[in-house]
Amino acid sequence: MKSPIQSLNRVFDSRVRLGIMSSLLVNENVSFNQLKELTQVTDGNLASHLKTLEENNYIKVRKGFIGRKTNTTYEITPLGNKSFKLHLSALELLIKQSK
Repeated sequence: MKSPIQSLNRVFDSRVRLGIMSSLLVNENVSFNQLKELTQVTDGNLASHLKTLEENNYIKVRKGFIGRKTNTTYEITPLGNKSFKLHLSALELLIKQSK
């Protein structure tokens, strides 16, 4: 049996990606600007983290328009949902075993 620390997903090691996934887990979709406000990082930094999550098929990107302005939203994929919940379970188990 793997120890909880071995079950942690390295993709979610970053506090920014942890924040993104946490937000997407509880919201149907979240806009780029909402994620930027939540994570308090630059556009480029956020875009880099979002790209990593997208490349791992953990999030889905939707581009559209509101009037003439572009609007990009993100949502968690079924794989992202499962993987993130497994990561959170491993964290919880690690905390419990540390007591």
